[in-house]
Amino acid sequence: MGIFWKIKKVLDRILETLVAVTMATLLVAVVWQVISRKVLNDPSHWTEELAIFLLIWVGLLGGSVALNRGAHLGIDYVVAKLSPRRRLYVEIFSFGIVALFSFFVMVVGGFTLVREILKLGQTSPALGWKMGHVYLALPISGFFLTLYSIEFLILRIIALVRGEMPVQE
Repeated sequence: MGIFWKIKKVLDRILETLVAVTMATLLVAVVWQVISRKVLNDPSHWTEELAIFLLIWVGLLGGSVALNRGAHLGIDYVVAKLSPRRRLYVEIFSFGIVALFSFFVMVVGGFTLVREILKLGQTSPALGWKMGHVYLALPISGFFLTLYSIEFLILRIIALVRGEMPVQE
């Protein structure tokens, strides 16, 4: 096992742990919001904002986990009817587009957004968090999407060159 795969495995664990912790925190925030509103008749003002921010992080980082596991939502009715070789071409094209989009829009554009928002000093109303930190979910998830897309792209190209179908992720 090469150093790349060892590093990737560690990054995978970190990402999946971060998603799990974020989901657990989201659950606690929403349950507290319901309890404070319905039981205590004194709604918490910060939990709704926290839940929104955590949902952004879960959605973006969870999409990265799904792509890595090969569980990302897709409509493959037409692709499934193609020959294995043509399917490889479609997958190579798809992973290439995802990698380009993830890198240029999510990583580069995301870091630009974070930098500009931090310069402006924008903070959230209820929690007082710097919004640039909230928006870090975009470049971080973009990094993982780019990493996974490039990995799958390379695997598909190798399979095409060897004339074999890749193992399903």
